[in-house]
Amino acid sequence: MEFFLQTPAWAAVQRSLGRRVHEQSGPGWSFLAIEEKNPAGKVIYAPYGPVAESVEAFDAATDALVALAKKEHAVFVRMEPAAAGFTASDAGPLLRARGLRPAPVNQQPELSWIVDLDGDFKDVLAGMKPTNRNLYRNIHKKGVTFRASQDPADIRILLHFLHLTAARNGFKPQSDEYLTQVAASLLPHGAGTLFIAELEGEPIAAAFAYDSSDTRVYAHAALDDTHRKLSAGIPLLVTLMADAKEKGLKHVDLWGVAPADQPDHKWAGFTAFKKSFGGREVSYPGTWDLPVNKVRYGAYQLARKLRDKLR
Repeated sequence: MEFFLQTPAWAAVQRSLGRRVHEQSGPGWSFLAIEEKNPAGKVIYAPYGPVAESVEAFDAATDALVALAKKEHAVFVRMEPAAAGFTASDAGPLLRARGLRPAPVNQQPELSWIVDLDGDFKDVLAGMKPTNRNLYRNIHKKGVTFRASQDPADIRILLHFLHLTAARNGFKPQSDEYLTQVAASLLPHGAGTLFIAELEGEPIAAAFAYDSSDTRVYAHAALDDTHRKLSAGIPLLVTLMADAKEKGLKHVDLWGVAPADQPDHKWAGFTAFKKSFGGREVSYPGTWDLPVNKVRYGAYQLARKLRDKLR
């Protein structure tokens, strides 16, 4: 499975946002790394990377990341070796043995929910809850239609629904400027698609998906609460999956989910929604730091601990 955050398309997004991006590769490994600012100083961050075919290739990629960090005077390397050649359960001892330590927080989800698109799409539908299948097959009877868009101007539809959802649920969405720039970078090149549900020609829900070579990521979605009873978000997501299947993609990544043993987790509601489409949970190693300037990194960690104690 190719991780979108390690693709040239995501590098282009980051550069369009004014960020400095580094891409390197070698035998069996590659990485996309972004320069970020941190209270400790400069950080070299590889989201869901590096990509490595084996532990040996991972070591070579890590050496290259450290060399890059030293060249750019970064305090530490931050990585999420989800695409490295070892399992999440093996990762802890392996990473610690190489001097890495768990980051204070995970920057990307440690658990995700994947729907595989193998076989006929009717097999994908069979793995869903009956309600989801029935809505997908019958919602057109209520005047709801769906369309896919590569027009960056259509991001305003999703932004409008995100504003409504944020006001209703009290959360802070990503900025309009950020999502507008992501849309402008991805949509014209086919690396992203907006899916829009309409009731008699008026938008009532929207979803923004990102595509790697084999995986579609369900990245952002929101709907108009006025038409909540139609549950248009469900057939909209199934439409997104069907379109991915038609394009020859192998997986749909529904992104982060809550641990099964944490029913009060803030993502519990989203998790139940995602699991209703069938699929499987995938566990990743999480976010890890590799200090390069050990003195400054140590001071950064100490300051974090002191701040947490004072809270």
